[in-house]
Amino acid sequence: MARIAEGYPIVEHGTGWNDRSARGRLTFAGADAVSFLQALITNDLAGVPVGRGVYSAYLTPQGRMITDLDLYRRREDLVWATVEPGHAADLAKRFDDLIFAENVRVTDVSSSTIEFVVVGHDAVDVVALALEIDAESLSALPELAQIDWRDGFVTRTASTPFPMFAIVAGAGEREGLVARLEVAGARVISDDVLDAVRIEAGRPRFGVDMTTDTIPLEAGLLERGISTSKGCYVGQEVIIRVLHRGGGRVAKRLVRLRAAAGPDVDINAGASLWHDGREVGHVTSAARVPGAHHWMALGYVHRDAAVEGERVLIGGADGPVAEITGFAG
Repeated sequence: MARIAEGYPIVEHGTGWNDRSARGRLTFAGADAVSFLQALITNDLAGVPVGRGVYSAYLTPQGRMITDLDLYRRREDLVWATVEPGHAADLAKRFDDLIFAENVRVTDVSSSTIEFVVVGHDAVDVVALALEIDAESLSALPELAQIDWRDGFVTRTASTPFPMFAIVAGAGEREGLVARLEVAGARVISDDVLDAVRIEAGRPRFGVDMTTDTIPLEAGLLERGISTSKGCYVGQEVIIRVLHRGGGRVAKRLVRLRAAAGPDVDINAGASLWHDGREVGHVTSAARVPGAHHWMALGYVHRDAAVEGERVLIGGADGPVAEITGFAG
């Protein structure tokens, strides 16, 4: 908590950087790279031009999540993917095993590349100065669109209360990139601060708020990560059945929660959520927002209680009150 209290003002009033190179990075190269992925993932990669990207899920035939991915169309014959730490090697093998006659080559480039995130009130100006990129072009980037830098790229990443960018580059750029960012005015921030910003924005994280048991509709990924008009993909039948026959209703929803930060209030992942005297869900991630005197959290709640403005109790029938302020996604 101390690291959040120290680091959050850096983001709120200036700019912070974080080395996120532990995440996995894959490349899909070859004439069939886009069509190969298009048949597997939930979003419409083929519908975005080179230089843009999409967020997507990759599912089992039963509609459960294998992973989520940020996908970047770098060239007509090259797609980059970034995934949560610890998943790249298994995913590379899984995808490679699905290649038959397609002209596509999957490579795990996690160890030969780095990924830094830069976030904060002044992030546009700091990144522009550090990378010698036009600030207006950077500011106008849609989410997951890219601008080339060295042998890599810079991209606007997940929506947060502050501008946020990811820089992907060769591993040899690490020391020079740190120096560039710090000369430009960025200060290092901890993973906890980055997580607090994510929770505040209501963005779920795979392995934390989503697991291999999650149906992406439960986590609010429909608008951001699922195309309802593209062709077939793995798990599509389950998604369409829920949307068309079930009216989009799932048993539980990932919601955004806000609770007052009293002296005795401490919210942790796994805490139960109660409504009308019964347990209706649990917290998946939480962070206290410094200076705002409240906690922000994400948690799954039974669909009957998952209503914006509804109040739930944390940890038991006598626990602190949290308001559902909206849905994750």
